[in-house]
Amino acid sequence: MLGGLLSAAVLVSGCTSAEPGSPGGGSAAGTSASAPPVAKITASPQADSADVAVTEPVKVAVAEGTLDAVTLTNAEGAAVQGALAEDKASWTSSEVLGYAKTYTYDATATGTDGKKVELKGTFSTLKPAKTPRATINPTDDATVGVAMPISIKFPEGKVTDKAAVEKALKVETSVPVEGSWAWLNAQQVDWRPKQYWPAGTKVTVTAKLYGVAYGGGAYGKSDLTTAFAIGRNQVVKVNTPEHKMDVYRDGKLFASYPSSNGRDDDPNLNTPNGTMIVMQKDPVGDFSNPRYGYTNVMKKWAVRFSNHGEFIHENNDNAANIGKRNTSHGCVNLLEADAKAYFDSALIGDPVEVSGSKANMPTTSDVYDWLIPWAQWKSMSALS
Repeated sequence: MLGGLLSAAVLVSGCTSAEPGSPGGGSAAGTSASAPPVAKITASPQADSADVAVTEPVKVAVAEGTLDAVTLTNAEGAAVQGALAEDKASWTSSEVLGYAKTYTYDATATGTDGKKVELKGTFSTLKPAKTPRATINPTDDATVGVAMPISIKFPEGKVTDKAAVEKALKVETSVPVEGSWAWLNAQQVDWRPKQYWPAGTKVTVTAKLYGVAYGGGAYGKSDLTTAFAIGRNQVVKVNTPEHKMDVYRDGKLFASYPSSNGRDDDPNLNTPNGTMIVMQKDPVGDFSNPRYGYTNVMKKWAVRFSNHGEFIHENNDNAANIGKRNTSHGCVNLLEADAKAYFDSALIGDPVEVSGSKANMPTTSDVYDWLIPWAQWKSMSALS
C-alpha cells in the first residue's frame, strides 16, 4: 500500500507542474504579459533638438521591427516629403527644411513580438544671422567663347569659410576638361580650364549653396545652377608693333584687319599685354574722356575686352593711322567695315591676346582670370 501512495503523490505533483495554464502555472503567464515591446524607434534629429542644419535629412529607424507609418510636418501642418526603405526599417526625408522652423514627427512600428510602438517629437532648425544671395555666370542656354570663366559672386557679403562654399560647387562637362576654382577675392570664386575650352563643350554647373555656412552667421540663400555651351574656337591676337589684328578660327588665320593700337611712347596709353576676354558688345559706344579733352565721342561696333578701358571698335576718324601707327589711348581702332565684320563674329568669352606693348594689363579688370599663371591659379583654391 505504501508504494501505491507514493505513486499517486508523484502523479499529482507531475500534473501540477506540467500545465502552465492551470491554477498552479499562473506565474509564467504573468511574466509574459508584463514584458515590454522589443521594437525601438529612434529619430535624427532627436526630440527637442535646436539649431538643426537644414541640409541634413531627417531619419527615423526601428530596431527589432518594421515601421508602419512616419509623418513629418512643418509648423503649418503640411507634410514634408520622404520615403520608407524597402525593408521598412527606416524612413528618410527628401525635402530640404526651412530656416528657423519647427517640425514634428510621428512614427509607429510593429515589433517582431507583434506589439505596436510609437515615437513623437519636435525639433527646430537654425536661424541664420543673414542669408546673402549669390549669382552665377554664364547664364542658362548661353553660348560663349573658349576663354569664358565660370563666375560665382556674393554681392551682399564676404565669404569667410571658402572651403565650405567650394565643396558645394560642381562642374560637369561633356568632354574631359581640366580646370580649377580660384578665389579672386572674398566675394568671387571663378572656375576656368587650364587651357581654352574645347569647342562645342556642354557645361553644367551646380552650386548647392542653400544651408551652407559662409561664416559670420551667414548661410546660403538658395542653390544655383546653369547649363551653357562653348562655341567655336575664335582667338584674337594683337601684336601692337605690327599695326594689325588677326582673328584665328580653330588655330588657323580667319581674318586680318589693319589697326591702330595704344600709343607706343606712353605706357599709360598702351594696349596692355595679356590674355583678356570679350566682355561686352555694343553697336555704339561712348568713348568720351574729358581727362584728355574730348567729349561726345561715339564709335560704332564697340567690343569691350577689359574694364581697364580697352575696346576693339571703329574709328574712321583715325583712318590715316590705322595699319601704320599706334595713336589710340589704349583701344584697338579698326576701319568701320572691318569693325562691323569682327563685331558680328565675336562671342562673349572669346580670348583677346595682346603682346608687344611696354605695359602689362593690371589685374584690376573684372575678368583677369587668364592673367594668372596656372600653378598660381590652382593655389587660389580653398581646397588646394
